[in-house]
Amino acid sequence: MKKILIVDDEQDIVESLKFVLEGSNYTCYCAYNGEDGLNLAREIIPDLIILDVMMPRINGYKISRLLKFDKKYQNIPILMITARSQEEDKLIGEETGANEYITKPFDLDEVLQIVQKYLETTEVEG
Repeated sequence: MKKILIVDDEQDIVESLKFVLEGSNYTCYCAYNGEDGLNLAREIIPDLIILDVMMPRINGYKISRLLKFDKKYQNIPILMITARSQEEDKLIGEETGANEYITKPFDLDEVLQIVQKYLETTEVEG
């Protein structure tokens, strides 16, 4: 089963994503701040990461940059989910290595489709 790491400081968002993704046979791991999210990513090496931008301790941009510039984790797709919808925010997301930039509020089915797109095209076994 594919492992997905969800990192967001809003518990209702984490729970909603987890419910939908586990319903599609993905294993979900959750963290509620950037520091825990980064540590968990390094520990479990997920197949995909869903990452909020604005979080306590370490923001999503920094986590993305730290993972994408490390050969061990650089091929993990990162979907950024954020309330920041300005064009400059999206550019920062791209510069830090995010594969997708999804703005809140988002459609859970749309997120699921994006997740499936990445996990069905990447056959990375770890």
